[in-house]
Amino acid sequence: MRTGSIQRGNKPAIEQVWMADRWWQRLRGLLLRAPLARDGSQALVIKPCASVHTLGMTYPLDLVFLDARQRVCGVRRHVAPWRAAACRGAQTVVELHGGALDALQPEIGETWTWRPA
Repeated sequence: MRTGSIQRGNKPAIEQVWMADRWWQRLRGLLLRAPLARDGSQALVIKPCASVHTLGMTYPLDLVFLDARQRVCGVRRHVAPWRAAACRGAQTVVELHGGALDALQPEIGETWTWRPA
């Protein structure tokens, strides 16, 4: 997977980000990987994607849904294992460890941009 970071507007927001933009990467997602950092410094971006599941996960996820212009169009906090979440109009999903959004406080309409390393 490619690595990079996420910026909110012009400011860095998430330092270590993996991009899952191939079908097999999107299929696997975070399964059988080490847990993401609880502090929000790590994330997985899934593109294209409008819905995710947490089947097989061992910890909850925080999700940020982005539209075609990379604007936040939905947020789901603490999605427990063995659940699903979706957002109409989303093109991309950013997955973080459950609780990570408490510090980031995303706002609907703001731009989150993935930057390759």
